[in-house]
Amino acid sequence: MTLEEFLKQCEQSGDAAYAAFKSLLEKLEDPKTRIEARVFLSDLQSRVGSSDDCFHKYHFRIQDIYLDRYEGYQGRKKLTMMVIPSIFMPEDWSFTFYEGLNRHPDSIFKEKTVAELGCGNGWITIAIAEKWLPAKVYGLDINPRAVKVSCINLYMNAFDEKGQPIYDAEKKTLLDRVEFHESDLLSYCREHDIKLERIVGCIPQILNPNPEAMSKMITENASEEFLHSLSNYCALQGFLEDQFGLGLIARAVEEGIAVIKPTGIMIFNMGGRPGQGVCRRLFERRGFRVTRLWQTKAGDTDISALVEIEKNSPHRFEFFMGLSGDQPICARTAWAYGKAGGRISHGLSVYSCQLRQPNQVKVIFEFLRSGFQEISSSLDLSFEDDLVADEKIPFLAYLSSVLKENSCFPYEPPAGCKRFRNLIAGFMKTYHHIPLTSDNVVVFPSRTVAIENALRLFSPHLAIVDEHLTRNLPRKWLTSLAIETAENGLSDDVVTVIEAPRQSDLMIELIKRLKPQVVVTGIAHFEAVTSSAFVQLLDATGEIGSRLFLDISDHFELSSLPGTIGVLKYLSGTPLPSHAAIVCGLVKNQVYSDLEVAFVISEEEAILKALSKTVEILEGNTSLISQYYYGCIFHELLSFQLTDRHPHLEIHHDSIENAYYPGKIVDRFQIDNKSY
Repeated sequence: MTLEEFLKQCEQSGDAAYAAFKSLLEKLEDPKTRIEARVFLSDLQSRVGSSDDCFHKYHFRIQDIYLDRYEGYQGRKKLTMMVIPSIFMPEDWSFTFYEGLNRHPDSIFKEKTVAELGCGNGWITIAIAEKWLPAKVYGLDINPRAVKVSCINLYMNAFDEKGQPIYDAEKKTLLDRVEFHESDLLSYCREHDIKLERIVGCIPQILNPNPEAMSKMITENASEEFLHSLSNYCALQGFLEDQFGLGLIARAVEEGIAVIKPTGIMIFNMGGRPGQGVCRRLFERRGFRVTRLWQTKAGDTDISALVEIEKNSPHRFEFFMGLSGDQPICARTAWAYGKAGGRISHGLSVYSCQLRQPNQVKVIFEFLRSGFQEISSSLDLSFEDDLVADEKIPFLAYLSSVLKENSCFPYEPPAGCKRFRNLIAGFMKTYHHIPLTSDNVVVFPSRTVAIENALRLFSPHLAIVDEHLTRNLPRKWLTSLAIETAENGLSDDVVTVIEAPRQSDLMIELIKRLKPQVVVTGIAHFEAVTSSAFVQLLDATGEIGSRLFLDISDHFELSSLPGTIGVLKYLSGTPLPSHAAIVCGLVKNQVYSDLEVAFVISEEEAILKALSKTVEILEGNTSLISQYYYGCIFHELLSFQLTDRHPHLEIHHDSIENAYYPGKIVDRFQIDNKSY
């Protein structure tokens, strides 16, 4: 076909022009006719140029895109690119996106596997390959015509005007580095199990004014109007961000989480119409750290779809009067100002995003995709404090893995989940050298419940309780004065609680004088360093046959370097007497303030069994979510321990390993100088 015949066909319509170039692509793909076809393209460019008249007359344009040397250019000075009416055309904001990519160091794409979403005519995909020499760049677009045009542009830049291959510094051509594929976002990579190190995207953010149009079948024979709309608008995607016109980007990000490698980076061009806070939150609530690489302003025209959104929602979009304005106005105001002849603009930003806990976030989103998509709108993995994120995200990943395997929580014994009790015992062995097993531990919903259940179990006529621990006990216990014995006609179920100071010498004096059946006390900070106060309490209660429950909650540190106290030092070398038990509540959790767990340690089997019964009868079992949460922390601390640090201790490794927990948390369990 001669140039005249080719141009005559293109002049008929956009569809005819596309058909002509599609035939030319077949010749470019055939090594036997490739040189001839490439020379034909050079002659075509020389003949018609890149004017708007050419575009309107022949329904295509071939133009040069110059890569400014100030952008860190390393290769050729320009790319030669073709566009047709039915695909996305390079606009100012796509160049802003390329400027943002250039804000990264040169190593950002070097030898990496990259995907560009919504590649349009492929110029950014080709520019990435040309400048940074990645291992492979996949240009992906849902528009089949865009993919064909991108392939033509690939050949046009992989070979010079005479049809000879252009080699880079590594003796490769663009054909070795670039592939274009028809793909709904990342479906091609997902279906071919391609793991990516970089995902970049410059994709639509505006909802289609006619949503029904987006439901049509996408084929290369679809109308030019439909295919152009496909490249510049998006339909509802079923995400919270749909209300801001960001649903397609939200879907791209979540699909990217599944295929990106743990050290991968996503880079997206974000129009600032919804406001910068909304744009950042799209990424942050999905577990990303966000860096804004580049920001500028771009002119705006058709914002009628956003005006409609504002009418039906409380959200206000963000526009500016002129390119230099810095006071934001809403879409309705901007629309009126534009209709009156004013010029409106919106912000353009390029965001670089990296998952802060990649393996765990992948587990969470895999769980959501397996039938729980409806709860994803409430997911929030954004944290001002990285330390909180390091604890919360892995727990949610563990919970996701459990729920994915089981539609409901399994029944656990009243004493608490065996796995969780093993982890508590393992922590006590590893960090405090106390030889415990799961049979020495009973779990309670809270410290208050543990204390109340112990008092109900023994039903003492008189109990002395540390004044700090009486706040939530039944009021009638604190007001009763029934200190006399049952011989005086008092009911057996009457309990009188006497509040006492925590200081050991005063407590012991009360014990000797009043001879209570049960003593519940903590230990003062100044007495916690040594075991002498604890030993005196053991002796005093043992002499009168009283039960002792010692609360160590205020001194218990759930940390990889926990401070020890005299009580724990004592227990590492001496068995706990049968009349005594240790109470510990994990009560200072600042990540999930409503998740509380307590446990009681005893060497007396009968007491532990009786306490287990009280859990079931009086309060109900401890929440499994609470046990899972603290179990994750215990498990990570045990995993962190060097295996040979305490070789003389026999830890229940089988139980610890069974408590699967994705990820590592190291030395992170003290927040604002408060330990658990």
